[in-house]
Amino acid sequence: MTFGADDAAAIFEPVLVGGLEGRLARTDEEVAAAQALRYRVFYDEMAAIPSAEVAESRRDFDRFDDFCDHLLVVDASRDDLPSGVVGTYRLLRSSVAAQHGGFYSSDEFEIGSVIDHAGETLELGRSCVEPEYRTRSVMQLLWQSIAQYVFRYGIEIMFGCASMPGTEPARLALPLSYLYHFHLAPPDMRPQAIAGRRVDMQILPASDIDRRQAVTELPPLIKGYLRLGGFVGDGAVIDHAFNTTDISIVVKTDLVTRKYYRHYERSSGWDAGGRAEGTGS
Repeated sequence: MTFGADDAAAIFEPVLVGGLEGRLARTDEEVAAAQALRYRVFYDEMAAIPSAEVAESRRDFDRFDDFCDHLLVVDASRDDLPSGVVGTYRLLRSSVAAQHGGFYSSDEFEIGSVIDHAGETLELGRSCVEPEYRTRSVMQLLWQSIAQYVFRYGIEIMFGCASMPGTEPARLALPLSYLYHFHLAPPDMRPQAIAGRRVDMQILPASDIDRRQAVTELPPLIKGYLRLGGFVGDGAVIDHAFNTTDISIVVKTDLVTRKYYRHYERSSGWDAGGRAEGTGS
């Protein structure tokens, strides 16, 4: 198994918060631990439907795992969990995706308007955290780690699929309509749900939307993207295998880099352009 286009784990500076460590997977065993966590959350907890191979291994995996970088939150005190992995995110840079047949998101969304932008882009996916670790501090640890990755590779735009539980859009009319009316991406960076799978997000008129209530109905991950200035694409997609309704998220990295820049400027020598000296995309 490879880990991205280069040995990213070797140059990634671990982020330490309390007894937790945020870093990239270094071994096949650690990737397998992340896949096992994904299985527990997506299949055991959220009732996704596994293939026979996935069910037998009790690991969530696909072809993208072999060349993505896997961000981990590790609690070394958890001997009961494989490699102590309690949180994970899957990271795929455009320069790596170009060598391996594209992005996971392209199965649901037309993302040409995003990846055609000059510069490196980053697909975020397969995010999950053990239930007892779903705290603000753990999410901040994940985002501090992603910020370092953004600096390291000069990422300009992040994107990916984000999910809402359930496969009945009518039950999600308020949050879907709110996202469409108030957080739709600009046309030049707006993903579109693939024709034939597209579900209209504009279910309610803007005048009927209680914004405060709509925000309370959004999953925490989507709210986190919005706090970073994120946008959504046009149209949702039903994923029956995962028992979710998916939307496309686009985040320009400006707010991420501004929020965490001072820390990494002091500790790691990043220049004002958001790249580490001596590194490239």
